[in-house]
Amino acid sequence: MSTERRGTWVVLGGVHLLNGTRPHRDDDPVVLVRVDPLEEDRPSTTVVVRWEDLGTCEAVALTSGGHLLGRVLTPGADLFRDGVAGPGLRPLVGSAGSALVPLCYLSEHPGGGYHAYAQIRAHADDACFVRTTQEPVGHGPVAELHWLEAVLTAHQRYELLLGNHHLYFRNHFKGTELEYKYTLDPAPDIWEAGMEVLRALRAGELPGCRPEYREDFQIWYYDNHLHDVLGPESERGYASFIPSTDGRNILKRKWFAEDTFARREELTHGVDVTPDGFADHLRNELGLTVRALPPFRRVRYDVQCESLRTGHIYGIFFDHCRLLDAPEVVLSQCEVEYLRSRNLVPHEEGEVVAEMDRVDAWVRGFLADRGWAKERTFYSKRSFLRDVVAARPELEPGR
Repeated sequence: MSTERRGTWVVLGGVHLLNGTRPHRDDDPVVLVRVDPLEEDRPSTTVVVRWEDLGTCEAVALTSGGHLLGRVLTPGADLFRDGVAGPGLRPLVGSAGSALVPLCYLSEHPGGGYHAYAQIRAHADDACFVRTTQEPVGHGPVAELHWLEAVLTAHQRYELLLGNHHLYFRNHFKGTELEYKYTLDPAPDIWEAGMEVLRALRAGELPGCRPEYREDFQIWYYDNHLHDVLGPESERGYASFIPSTDGRNILKRKWFAEDTFARREELTHGVDVTPDGFADHLRNELGLTVRALPPFRRVRYDVQCESLRTGHIYGIFFDHCRLLDAPEVVLSQCEVEYLRSRNLVPHEEGEVVAEMDRVDAWVRGFLADRGWAKERTFYSKRSFLRDVVAARPELEPGR
């Protein structure tokens, strides 16, 4: 049995091969840059290439008609400068007539053929690629380019998603929040806790997962005016108003009778109402029976975790909520939530939950090891505020 490692390449070509700004010709250059395998699994969903980490690479330039133009050894850091071919490639292709860019990451499949990953984000020091081939394509030696047309066809199949920034994201449970919660007691400094989780993810302590590409950490703090929705029965849950930067509000609705893993969720932007009119808006405009609960300030630090195998992205959120009128009353939690998916090829929805459980198990161990929390719950902000008012009735608004 052969022990030769399977081939992986960064493939470069004229950007017109992706955007169709001029026809594809047989003399178009195609450059195969041999690199070490970068997938977490084969096939993976997401691949991130850091140019300086590639070391010295062999680059072979061909025409798309199969004519050899030449080959060169070049440092990975010299492949690109300012988004186009750098000094390491110019001797091979000269002026190619179209910007020479990464077309795809190409990975040889064990049973023959190749999987392709289209470039979706390109930066000075790295690029992100997402898989476009459901099955391997183009059997035969890589330099014969039997895979090229199939790879370009796959790219065209997804061109609306690939050619429009961020449209390659999808939500497999649109309108539904999937979330586990942990009450932190004693509560840590949530900034330090978030940074510690982020460092662990960067170090690869959760196998197959890394911080989300170029979106690994977010900061939020805002006031929240939450109302318990008591009726009609089909509308039970809560409605909260969050101020937005335009002077209006975001209305967040969640529908649930009891605290649970999956809850219907909806955000409405641009709600133009002042705090003294929140309850009336819910009653008169939406026909709800509501009870105002104590307003609070929410501080939240979000660590965003991406599975490179599936492209699913999960949030690990650290929360600190204190009542505006009683700052000594605090709820601090860690939440694990499904956010979205960076993938094109089909995935089973059940896989999202199974993988989320794996992320959650890692987070639970992380929290338990530090003595912050052990038990997973679904304890909601609504339940917390209900409990506060039951213990201290004077904190209920309007009392």
